[in-house]
This record gives sequence, C-alpha cells and structure tokens, in this order.
Amino acid sequence: MKERDAALQLDARTLRDWPLPALTGDADKESRGRVVVIGGSREIPGAALLAATAALRAGAGKLVIATAQSAAAAMVMAMPEARIIGLPETPAGGLTPEGVDALEDVVTAADAVLVGPGFSDEDATVQFVLRLLRIAARTPLVLDALAMNVQREVGRFAQPVLLSPHAGEMAQLCGDSKDRIECDAGCAADKASAWNACVVLKGAVTRIADPSGRQWAHEASVPGLATSGSGDVLAGLIAGLAARGAPLEQAGCWGVVLHSMAGARLSRTFGPLGLLARELPGEVPALMHALRPRRAVR
Repeated sequence: MKERDAALQLDARTLRDWPLPALTGDADKESRGRVVVIGGSREIPGAALLAATAALRAGAGKLVIATAQSAAAAMVMAMPEARIIGLPETPAGGLTPEGVDALEDVVTAADAVLVGPGFSDEDATVQFVLRLLRIAARTPLVLDALAMNVQREVGRFAQPVLLSPHAGEMAQLCGDSKDRIECDAGCAADKASAWNACVVLKGAVTRIADPSGRQWAHEASVPGLATSGSGDVLAGLIAGLAARGAPLEQAGCWGVVLHSMAGARLSRTFGPLGLLARELPGEVPALMHALRPRRAVR
C-alpha cells in the first residue's frame, strides 16, 4: 500500500487558489467552449441527459448530444438547449462503431468530449471508442462507464484522456479485486502513469492523478451521492469544465469537489438519503460563483 501523503488534499480553499480559466464580461457561448456528450442507449437514455445537463451547469457554452436513434426524439424534447444526433444501434442496444463517422465534424470542433454514460453492449462500445480515438486525436476525452474498457485494448493512450472509475470498475480494468483497489492509496497514480491518462478513482476518498505524478485526494461523507445517475453528473461536470478550457486534471479536481459540495448542500435540505441525481447540477452555478477568487481588500 502506498502512502496517501503525496496527495494534495482538495477542498474549497484549494479550488480558490486554482481558479478556472477566466471569462471576460463579454464572453459569448463560443468562448465558453463546445462539449459533446456521447451516451445513452435504448434502456438507459437518461444517463446522457444527466451528464449533458451537468456540462451546461458547469458553464460550457454549446452542447451536442449523440445518442441511440431510439432515444433521440425524446432527447430533443428533454434537452432543447442541445443539438441531438441519433446514431444507429446494435441488436443488443449499443451504438454501432460505424456511427462514429457521423460525428467527425462535431468531435473535431469540440473543446471536450464525454463518451460512455448509459452505454450498453460492451463489445460494441469498445469498438466504437477505438474508432472515436482515431478522429479525436487532439480533443480532450472523458471516458466513463463501459467506454473506459477501451483501455484494455490500447494499453497506453496517445492523447488527452480522463477516466472516472469507481473501485469496482477499476478492479475490472486492472484484473484485481475491489477490496485491494480500495486499500491501495497509490492505485490512481500508478495507473495514471502507466496509461498516460488522468484518473479519477471515485470513492469515500476520491483520488485524482495525472500522468506526471501529481495527486489529489478529496474526502467527504455524503451518502446521498451513492445513487443512480450520480456518476453521470460527475462525468458531465468534468467534461463541461474541460470545454471551458480547464486542463483535464483541473477539470477532474473541480468536478469532484463541486459534485460533493452539491450533494452536501442538498443533504442539508432533504436529509442524508433520497437525493436525486438530476437535482445536483442545479446547485453547481452558485457553488462555482462562491468559489471564485476573492479580491484582496485594500
């Protein structure tokens, strides 16, 4: 087991000392960045909606959602702020790898891409993401859920990528046990270096590491965040912050703390359990405003 002392502890003060890229008063939606969310399936369409909502609440300026064709019409009504692209599906409900071809223009024009929330059909997902990697060589990618399994195919990434596994997903990627992953404080850093990726290893103590060896840790007791869709919201926050120009490691750190603070804020209103993931994004803009750098008083 590795020591956790190497990790910088994340809290509100840390974020104030590490401000997000500044926006001018006349900034328009283009200058706040374009984010593409690729996710959802016939049985889990809402995951993409949760992530996309969070990306906009994090301040991204323009949004494209690419989702399963069977969910596209409903998504148009649920998310009027976005351009919706329906993609062909496999018999098992995933997205066909050929669907990537329809996304080349929007992906290459994007400032950040999130792929994975709500995907089904693991084999098709891996092939889809492999094809996506080839057209997104310079675009920051946030890989979530089944999309992270592409790591077992590529080994080491050649482009900016962030993975956001919980301990069970990390155990699957590493071929290890969940218990061992939870006990190894250095796991995120080891894999970040080996995979050339930012890693956000979610848990009671969430650990973030980048390929250079920098590490951060955020510890919070917010049991209400352990709920369906919560991880989709976190992934969307990270993607939205990256679209605004934050490096992936900063987007990961800010996303983790904002997610936790939003959950804590809702818990004070509703109690510790019973939070809904769709309630979290609405807390984020005010939290970001509160975390802005404070001007010195003369």
